[in-house]
Amino acid sequence: MSKAYKRVTTIKKALEDIEFILSQKEFKITQVIEDKILKPALRMHIIRIAEQFQKLKDENEFEILEKFDKKDLRGISAVRNFIAHDYDSVDDLIIDNAIRYNFPKIKQIVEKILQKDNNDNFTSDWFKRWKSG
Repeated sequence: MSKAYKRVTTIKKALEDIEFILSQKEFKITQVIEDKILKPALRMHIIRIAEQFQKLKDENEFEILEKFDKKDLRGISAVRNFIAHDYDSVDDLIIDNAIRYNFPKIKQIVEKILQKDNNDNFTSDWFKRWKSG
């Protein structure tokens, strides 16, 4: 299993963990964002997602990264930086919007990548097959 595959799998797991948090006790997103216990967990998963995307970038996995909207990737990175460096000043509306609008798109792309890569490694041949399929 390649590093890139593991990174994309980790992104999927973090997205699923966020969904799990939101599904507990039928919380609304706004309630989770304000909850003293769930808020830090939610934010940690957002950091996990951003860090995996950064590692893909650092490892020059641009054929994977180009599948995602550049605005979404920049947004996740910005939110991660706010959480990591100015935790108490993070605007909860930004997190709410990311969860509602950006994460479903990202998860859909992640699932498509993982499904396509079911038996392959992430290589340039993989990219050619993904693009043509």
